[in-house]
This record gives sequence, structure tokens and C-alpha cells, in this order.
Amino acid sequence: MPILDVKGLTKTFGKFKALDGVDFEVKKGEVFGFIGPNGAGKSTTIRVLLGLLKRDAGTATIFGQDVWSDAVEIHRKIAYVPGDVNLWPNLTGGEVIDLFASLQGEVNGKRREELIVKFDLDTSKKCRTYSKGNRQKVALVAAFASDAELFILDEPTSGLDPLMERVFQQCVEEVKEAGKSVLLSSHILSEVERLCDRVGIIRSGVMVETGTLAELRHLTRLNLYVELNSPATDIGQIPGVHELVKAGDGWKFQVDGDKLDAVMTYLSKHGIRRLESAPPTLEDLFMQHYGDVTGRAEAGDS
Repeated sequence: MPILDVKGLTKTFGKFKALDGVDFEVKKGEVFGFIGPNGAGKSTTIRVLLGLLKRDAGTATIFGQDVWSDAVEIHRKIAYVPGDVNLWPNLTGGEVIDLFASLQGEVNGKRREELIVKFDLDTSKKCRTYSKGNRQKVALVAAFASDAELFILDEPTSGLDPLMERVFQQCVEEVKEAGKSVLLSSHILSEVERLCDRVGIIRSGVMVETGTLAELRHLTRLNLYVELNSPATDIGQIPGVHELVKAGDGWKFQVDGDKLDAVMTYLSKHGIRRLESAPPTLEDLFMQHYGDVTGRAEAGDS
């Protein structure tokens, strides 16, 4: 049984359908990347999973329990980090971490101190003095110091510098090694690519693709750079070739995966002097799906 299981999830706000039959699951011990442009429905989905919004249709369970009716029980075994953390201004960072720990139950004191050092967090300061990045650190320390079975992370590295992003990635890798599960919503596609076992792409409230990175990369184009022994000015007319530009002594372009054989056959006739290829990234995939989207707005959603 999946740790998190969503089937046919639907949510409307008036006449606006924010979620339209969303389906995905998170298995035990895996990191699932949940990506999409602003307004796609990611945060609405997460609010439903946290029991903050009631769904209109479909099912959503965590640990086999309903996310709405069993929310209190579920919350004892999950850790949540939003993309914009609001803290009690008159409490110190350390007091907030301890408060979160008391709400969930036991906390690993040694782990807590290790995380405070890793995230370079001064826990003696009042939260009203913290920058956005430091507020995120408080939530991340509290989450990863807990004994949660599922971590729901919604843009968790917002406001962190690259060094702290790397610390966060290490923490995700550690909880995964411990057999815990992670639902990670992120705009940092290199982060998703590095950490996630599977990825789900949501667009306009609909899941358009779900699978492993290897399964999804067939949707993207391979980036090529080629130098030839004889002129070939009609490369751009070959089916499957896109974004052709002259670059130094050669050509840069993209090629559809299923057209690669035909393109290479054509190029070889001109004598390939140099050939460089770059594997597709999640950013390529993201832009292919969402490059034509100009900002479908969902209030407060991302």
C-alpha cells in the first residue's frame, strides 16, 4: 500500500476548477517530485492532503487514513514545511523548534543539535529578527529532527542560499535512506532531478505526466553540437530538428529522441568531425509542457 494515495482528486472554488481528477501516489522510502508552474494546483493539492481544504470529489489517504476525517492522527506522523514560514515573533528559534517537537511528540535531541549546526542557525534570536531564509531553517530543523514517516515539503528551500540548499538535499537523502517518504514540491528543477525517484507534472489542475526520470525523458529533446567536414546548410529542414543556430565552427540544435537515428544518418554523410550531446533535463521537460502557459492565476497557489 502506498504511504500517500490520491485518486480522482477534485477541488473547485466557485466556478474555478483548481484540481481536476488528480492521481498520484508516494511509496514507502521514495522521494516524489511534484512540479508545475504557478497556478498549476500544487499548493491546493498539498492543502487538501494536510486536511486544510476539503476535497469536492476523489479520495486522498495517508498511511491508509482519510486526509480529512483522520487529519489529527495523520499529523502525528508527518512533517510539513511550507515555502513561506510564519513564526511567533516573540519566541526564539529554539523555542519554536521545541514547540513543534512538543506538538508531534518525541524529538531526537542529538539530531536537533546536529541540524542546528548544519543549517548555521542562531536559535537564541527572536523570530521577528529572522530573515526569510532563517525562518525556513527553523521549519527545516524542526521537520528533520522529528520522527515523521512522511515529509511534505512545499518549496522548502525558498530563501536559502546555495550552501544551505545542499544541506537540505543531504537531509532529504538521509531520511530516504532511513526508509521515510518525501513529497517534494519545488521550482528548483535541478533539486528535483537530483533527489527524486519519480516525478509528477501538474498543469491547470491535471496531472499530465507521472513516472521515473528515465520514463519522462523520452518527452524531451536531446541537445546536440556538431562540426562537419563538409557544409550542411539544410540541417534545419530535417524532421525532428529544432532551434538550429550556428555556433563557432559547428551547429547547435535540439533533436526529438525518436528522430535521432535519421538525423545521425544525415550528418554522417557530411563527415562528423566533432559531436557533443547533452542529456535532457527536467528543465527541458518543464519548458516543453509549460512554455506556452502565460500565467493561469490561482489565488495564493503555486
